[in-house]
Amino acid sequence: VQLQASGGGLVQAGGSLRLSCTVPGRTFSSYYMGWFRQAPGKEREFVARIRWNGGSTYYADSVKGRFTISRDNAKNTVYLQMNSLKPEDTAVYYCAAYSGVYHYTHPDKYDYWGQGTQVTVSS
Repeated sequence: VQLQASGGGLVQAGGSLRLSCTVPGRTFSSYYMGWFRQAPGKEREFVARIRWNGGSTYYADSVKGRFTISRDNAKNTVYLQMNSLKPEDTAVYYCAAYSGVYHYTHPDKYDYWGQGTQVTVSS
């Protein structure tokens, strides 16, 4: 299953972007959907996740209050609304998914990944 991420770009500090992750032709009703990011020379880090059923969310402390994850069931799409962006948010952002009961933030627990979309925040 190939997730399709989009919406990255170049924005000034304090600006906003919205990332989208679409799963064409498949329903991820029992899945957790997550966003991760990876900056040059750094490990991939957890950003946010949402449970498709019920919509419960969880955020990394570094983005809490600035980023919002949501989903549109009809479009099979998960969004990451990013506000008050900072230069340290610059990274390639990946969407990912796994099926399970428990909540995970480690990337090794996620089975499906999108191709990544670049977000660059200038100071």
